[in-house]
Amino acid sequence: MNEPIKTENTDIMSIYQKSENILSDIQNIIETSQRQAYHAVDTILSQRNWLIGYRIAEEEIDGSDRAEYGANIIKKLSKELTAQYGKGYDRSNLYHCLRFYKEFPQIVDTACRQSHIRLSWSHYRALSQVADSVARSWYEKEAYEQTWSVRTL
Repeated sequence: MNEPIKTENTDIMSIYQKSENILSDIQNIIETSQRQAYHAVDTILSQRNWLIGYRIAEEEIDGSDRAEYGANIIKKLSKELTAQYGKGYDRSNLYHCLRFYKEFPQIVDTACRQSHIRLSWSHYRALSQVADSVARSWYEKEAYEQTWSVRTL
């Protein structure tokens, strides 16, 4: 689940190849389906977190005293979201979403809702810790092209 998301030729129907061993074929179908499901979940999770960050950033911009206002918004959201959806929406995670949006603003084209997410949410959280944008872009490119795990990244 922490592998980069490769989108080329991921349709299970086009990948399937029949062999002489039915057990092997079915195991391959199951494993391929599981990998694709993990990648789909990772993509949706990253899109969700980017949109959460986008929305928080929009609210921050509209606030008069932005730093204090932004902190209060996140504190309030964290309390309400955690009450409704459980853990995973604490202040720290909401700040990660905001940082993700701010450091990767072009990853989702908001005009057409086209996603250019190529890595998992865990990859992007790790990349968000890289302060230098040129270095961050290099690591993002290498992680995708070399299919680095989060640990390798």
